[in-house]
Amino acid sequence: MKRKAVALYSGGLDSTLAIKLIQEQGIEVIALHFYTGFCITETKRRRGEKKEDGSHYMNPALKYAAKYGFPLEIIDISEGYFDIIQNPKYGYGSNINPCIDCRAYMYKHAKKYMEEIGADFIISGEVLNQRPMSQHLKAMKTIEKEAGVEGLVVKPLSAKLLPPTIPEKEGWIDREKLEGIAGRSRKRQIELAKKFGIDEYEQPAGGCCYLTDENFARKYKEVIAFENTITRDELYLLTIGRHFRLPTGTKVIVTRNEGEGNFIKGIKKNYWYFEPIGKGAVAIARPISGQYITEEDKKMIADLIARYSKTDENGEIQVKVFPPEYLKNNEKENIILGQRLEEATLESWRI
Repeated sequence: MKRKAVALYSGGLDSTLAIKLIQEQGIEVIALHFYTGFCITETKRRRGEKKEDGSHYMNPALKYAAKYGFPLEIIDISEGYFDIIQNPKYGYGSNINPCIDCRAYMYKHAKKYMEEIGADFIISGEVLNQRPMSQHLKAMKTIEKEAGVEGLVVKPLSAKLLPPTIPEKEGWIDREKLEGIAGRSRKRQIELAKKFGIDEYEQPAGGCCYLTDENFARKYKEVIAFENTITRDELYLLTIGRHFRLPTGTKVIVTRNEGEGNFIKGIKKNYWYFEPIGKGAVAIARPISGQYITEEDKKMIADLIARYSKTDENGEIQVKVFPPEYLKNNEKENIILGQRLEEATLESWRI
C-alpha cells in the first residue's frame, strides 16, 4: 500500500527539501499552502502591485510547486485568523506574531485536509532551533498537542534529533534516510538543494509575514492604544499605505503605488475617499467617532494628498472628496485645494 502525506508548503527551501526527502522514499506528497491574509508577497500579488523592477509579485508556493513538480492545494484560513491575532493563547513574538498559535491553527487545518483525502501523515520543513519562538522542542510539542496531531508530523530536516513519529515507528518511512539539522546555518540545506537539483528558491521563505514586521506592529499597537479595539477590515488595512493620525483623531491612509490605489478604490464606499484631479496618491479616512469628518480634516487630508502627488508650481492640487456610501444622501462630493505640507507637520501626524 502506497502511503500518502500532506506537506505544509511555503515555497521556501526548507519546505521544498522536506517534500523531496519524503518523495525519495516513495511517498505520495500533496503540498498544502495556507492563505492567512498576512503573507507579504501573496498580499501584494493579489493587489496587483509591482516590484521596483516593474515585475509582478508571484506566490512562491505556486511558483516552486510548479517548477519542482508538486501537486498543490491552497486553502484560505483567513476567516478565523483574526481571532488568533487578537487573542493568542501562547502570546506574541517580538512584534505581533502569534507563532505558536498560528502553527497550531495550520496543523489543525492540515489534519482536517489529511483526513479528507485519506492521507496518512503530515510533513513540515521546520528546522529545530531555527526560529526562537516556535521551533524549539518544547514549542514543537506544544503546537502538536494543541492541534491534535501528536506523532503525525514528520520534520524530515531535523527528524534524527526529534522523537520518532508514527510513520517512522510503523516503518512507512526510513528514519535513517532523514536529516539531523539544527540551528540557523543553511550549509546542509544548500548541499541538499544541489543533490535534488533545486537551483532556485525564495529567500526569505514564503515572502515573510506582516505580523513579524516592526512597522506593521507599530501601526497595530497605535490603533489599539488610540481606539482600544480594531476590526478585521482595519487590521488588513494595516498592510497598505502610509498611515497618519490627524490632530482631531481621524485616521488617514495614503497610498504608495497604483496597486494600493486600485485596492482602495475597491473599498472606498465604506470610507471618506480623497482623489486628486491629476496624477497622485489617493486616500481613505475614518473619523475617530461619529460618521462625519470636519472641514478642517478635509483640508489636512487634501494637503497630505498634495505631498504625495504631482502639484502645480505653487505646490497645490485640487482634490475631490467623496463621502462614504451610507452618507451619500446627506453629504455631497466637493473639491478641496491641497497644498504641500511642511515635513515637520507631516512627520508629526505619521504613525
